[in-house]
Amino acid sequence: EVQLVESGGGSVQAGGSLRLSCTASGFTFADSSMAWYRQAPANKCELVSSIRSSGSTYYIDSVKGRFSISQDNAKNTVYLQMNSLKFDDTAVYYCAAFHGLFRVSLSVCSGAGYYWGQGTQVTVSS
Repeated sequence: EVQLVESGGGSVQAGGSLRLSCTASGFTFADSSMAWYRQAPANKCELVSSIRSSGSTYYIDSVKGRFSISQDNAKNTVYLQMNSLKFDDTAVYYCAAFHGLFRVSLSVCSGAGYYWGQGTQVTVSS
């Protein structure tokens, strides 16, 4: 059974930092691409960052220079280090896994043939 378990969300003031973790099981983590999506109320589900098995990364423009994605294959875990958080970063963040390219936008953070975590809330107060 595939499982993606996220942790690390919470509430923080603007300018603060959080690190999200997503631990995977049930599939070959090192061969998969991993991603972090987020969805705020009334917004689409947007791809925040992804990392391919080759190590190449993607970041949405609004988080470039502030967020950093990394993975530890020995721990089957992908991380999202979020620094200089802004109010607009407030959302539920979801971890996803796929053997291919991630779409940059979805209507909801589910389906699309990806494996998904349960989501973790990030709240940034201004």
